[in-house]
Amino acid sequence: MAIRNIVELGDPALRKVCKPQEKFDLRLRVLLKDMADTMYKADGVGLAAPQVGILRRVVVIDVQDDHGLIELVNPVITERSEETQCGREGCLSLPGRQGVVTRPMRVTVHAQDRHGREFDLTGEGFLARAICHELDHLDGRLWIDCADRELTREEISGHIPEDGDEPEEEETEGEEA
Repeated sequence: MAIRNIVELGDPALRKVCKPQEKFDLRLRVLLKDMADTMYKADGVGLAAPQVGILRRVVVIDVQDDHGLIELVNPVITERSEETQCGREGCLSLPGRQGVVTRPMRVTVHAQDRHGREFDLTGEGFLARAICHELDHLDGRLWIDCADRELTREEISGHIPEDGDEPEEEETEGEEA
């Protein structure tokens, strides 16, 4: 297990368009494993190769659903739903910052696996958001480039209207449920 350094805003690697991954070899498998280990260690749900300084079209995602760890090599979004979702996003390369970003509710991505085999994956909800976020990294875009707005420190630690349901009112002592 090798934990790689995550580059932060200001590093030129985050603003570059990545090159396709052409070799499906041991180096790619090591990169994918290191990226997954790095993502998990940082408590992230996705990591793109430029975030560890590698300018290749490689992404790992794990939104803790039935899909488990997803490895996408040379991914391209082929379909986007017209229905959208609006919610908060953060990024391991922008620690401490979050914003409200509008993304498609559903996307389909065409990619290759670690062996070069092609496949299609459709993600909805949070997975669709993660796919869009990570693939943006491959073209030098960050959530701050497409955010509806950035959140304040108070909003980051609390509820914001874009999170969906209003927070439940707390019961006070003496009131019946």
